[in-house]
Amino acid sequence: MGQWDRFLAPYKQAVDELKIKFKGMRQQFETDNTNSPIEFVTGRVKPLASIYDKTLEKGIAFEPSEELAHQMQDIAGLRMMCQFVGDIQTVVTLLRQRNDLRIVEEKDYISHEKQSGYRSYHVIVEYPVQTINGEKLILAEIQIRTLAMNFWASIEHSLNYKYKGVFPEEIKNRLQRAAEAAFQLDEEMSQIRDEIQEAQAYFTEFKESSGTHFPTGREGGPSKR
Repeated sequence: MGQWDRFLAPYKQAVDELKIKFKGMRQQFETDNTNSPIEFVTGRVKPLASIYDKTLEKGIAFEPSEELAHQMQDIAGLRMMCQFVGDIQTVVTLLRQRNDLRIVEEKDYISHEKQSGYRSYHVIVEYPVQTINGEKLILAEIQIRTLAMNFWASIEHSLNYKYKGVFPEEIKNRLQRAAEAAFQLDEEMSQIRDEIQEAQAYFTEFKESSGTHFPTGREGGPSKR
C-alpha cells in the first residue's frame, strides 16, 4: 500500500462510518413515523487530483502530512440533503447534539450566500476513527443543503472545471439568476410544506396498504417519509 493509500484510509473509514450513522438517523425518523429532515446522504473522499489542485491554491506541499491534514478540512466530505430549507437547521441541531463527533466550525452560506449565488450550510467536524494503530482524529466537512441548492451547486461545479474558475460574464450572470430562482423555489415549497408532507404520507400509506410497487425516491418517485 502506497503512502497516499495509507494516508487516505482513515478518511475513507470516517466517511463510511458517518454515512451509516447519518442514514441511521433518517431510519429512526421513519421508524417513529415522523417526517425526516434528511432526504438522503452521500459521501466521498477527495480525489488525489482535487487534493493536488487545493495544495496549489493553499501553497502547501503535495504530500501526506499533518500540515495537509490540518489545512485541508474537506478531504472527507459528506452531503446531507433536505427537502425544505427549514430542515437544514434541524439537521444542524441534531449534529450539535451528537457526542461521537466534535464541531470545529460552522459556515452559513444560506443566510450569507457566496457572491456566485452558492448556498449551503457547512459543518466542519472532528471525528475519531479507530485504527489498528490507535485512535486517529479526522476532519470532515458536512454540507447540508436542499435538493434545489444541490442541483445548482452540481452544475456550477462542472462549469467551474470547464472555465477554471473564470466564468464568462454571461454565464456568471445566468448562474446568479439561476441560484436566486432555486432559492425562490425552496421558499415557495416551504410555504406549502404541510400539504406536501400530507400528500407524501398519503402516498406511503396507499402504497403499503395496496402492496403496489411504486418507484422509490432514487427511482424517480416520492421517497418514503
